[in-house]
Amino acid sequence: MPDATDTEGLTVGQVSARLDVTVRALHHWDEIGLARPSLRTAAGYRLYTAGDLERLHRIVVYREIGLGLDKIRAVLDDPTADVPGALRAQRTQVAERIDRLQQLSAGLDRMIDAHERGLLLTIEQQAAIFGPEWNPDWLTEARQRYGDTTQWRQYAERSASRGPEEWQAIAEAMAGVERALGEAMDAGVAPGSPEAHHIVERHREVFASYFPLTREMQVCLGRSYEADPAFAAHYDGIRPGLAMWFRQSIDASARDHGIDPDTATWQ
Repeated sequence: MPDATDTEGLTVGQVSARLDVTVRALHHWDEIGLARPSLRTAAGYRLYTAGDLERLHRIVVYREIGLGLDKIRAVLDDPTADVPGALRAQRTQVAERIDRLQQLSAGLDRMIDAHERGLLLTIEQQAAIFGPEWNPDWLTEARQRYGDTTQWRQYAERSASRGPEEWQAIAEAMAGVERALGEAMDAGVAPGSPEAHHIVERHREVFASYFPLTREMQVCLGRSYEADPAFAAHYDGIRPGLAMWFRQSIDASARDHGIDPDTATWQ
């Protein structure tokens, strides 16, 4: 390798800064013979010439578009290499990667919206799916109250992947549970009976479409269904006294599973 004075060529550090390539990468490319500096100083330090720098520029470009080092070596050194063909193949891979990233970006946008809004549905879609009693402001209130909880995060992540059809199915399933509650009360089903236990379990399963619901958490919901005026009005609107009957049924089911409803907490 020819010698050079300290003022000729560029050092490894200077090339690293100019091309935004690590010194470690430059040393590696030197070791494998992909890009060796052509000069050395009298003290033995490597120096890159203008021709070396041009080759390094090409290596950096090819690496950035995803070519492996062996493929780069072939493109640079093999006179029979089909360079346009290799670049076209890489362009196809880049286009596919861009498409995946765009899909990922769209998914992230939906996730952000779901965390902030709760439902990715228009006001009209919400009314059509959840009925005339539905108030879109409830979502804002729920986020303000529960936005920092694990359950809101779980709800938002599920919401991000759902469209109107999925929400329609969930709304119909919950409506089916509420019809069953009213029919059970009409039939004189007692809290604690196998029939009441079955409906309570159906409610827990359907409600779990929003977020995982433990039996302890269901007990807490049952308290709210009876104590909260809005919830109580909803259930008592289905059948007078249904809010209390439902809470009693949930408590009885919890006891049957070894849970004391008087001490149950949201967990």
